[in-house]
Amino acid sequence: MAEELKEPAADQSAAIKVACLRVGSEFYALDIMCIKEIIRPLPIVSVPKAPTYVDGVINLRKAVIPVVDLRRRFGLPASSEDEKKRRILICSIDRKIVGLLADEVTEVRSCRQADVRPTPYYLSGPEADFFPGVCRSGEHLMMLLDPAKLLASQVAIDMRQSRLSDAEDDR
Repeated sequence: MAEELKEPAADQSAAIKVACLRVGSEFYALDIMCIKEIIRPLPIVSVPKAPTYVDGVINLRKAVIPVVDLRRRFGLPASSEDEKKRRILICSIDRKIVGLLADEVTEVRSCRQADVRPTPYYLSGPEADFFPGVCRSGEHLMMLLDPAKLLASQVAIDMRQSRLSDAEDDR
């Protein structure tokens, strides 16, 4: 029976559903299986001595949820963009509930396993662990996010020097 469960993952025509999100000028994909809901930003209360990328906590239906600012996590400056598009993705990661603050959630789409490519060669070292692959959404390439590794590590991620759009421009 365990072998039957493994077989669909090996099937290259199998699809995963991902939420497409934008942080800065880059696009990322997050498996919808870890997302509980997507909400408009709520008032965030700062938490002393939290990691720099943790914005603070929100109160969502009497649950206190930490919020990770993906801009800060990726070493990007604060946004001066329209706040109306920003969203918090409420995720269940290793049995913990956490909010991921993104500049925009653009869509949910299916991505075939065959269309998922390995992480680009220039993104190596500890940063590569946070991004298990790359998939295409129309004209955009999206880095797949591994939220468990993204939040478990204190390693700074500087995405300003590892841009997929630069690689697209080289083609």
